[in-house]
Amino acid sequence: MLLFVYNANSGKINGYLDALHKVVSPKTYACNLCDITYGIFKEKKDWKKFRETSKTPMEFLHADEFKKKYASKFGHKFTFPIVLLDNANDLEIFIQTKELNEMKDVDALIQLITERNKNL
Repeated sequence: MLLFVYNANSGKINGYLDALHKVVSPKTYACNLCDITYGIFKEKKDWKKFRETSKTPMEFLHADEFKKKYASKFGHKFTFPIVLLDNANDLEIFIQTKELNEMKDVDALIQLITERNKNL
């Protein structure tokens, strides 16, 4: 399973603040994974289609949700955003924070996931 962890916290208020941040100061927005998979208020169509048709199981967590769910088992050794491979015994980095932050669009993310999935 691929575990996507956003560099944002969960909750409606945080969601509204993130949307506002994307509009007011997009260059300083801290979660490129959020930015390339979501518009201001909803999931981008190409990403949604890929996610819904993929045979790879995916889970999506905000940073606070990840820290709560995995704190006792894995600690907080990861930076966010990140995509992890959850193989039941361990979490392995599938796409590093640096790679996600350098991506320009959802097509690059889809291509990288597709390429790396072939090697699993």
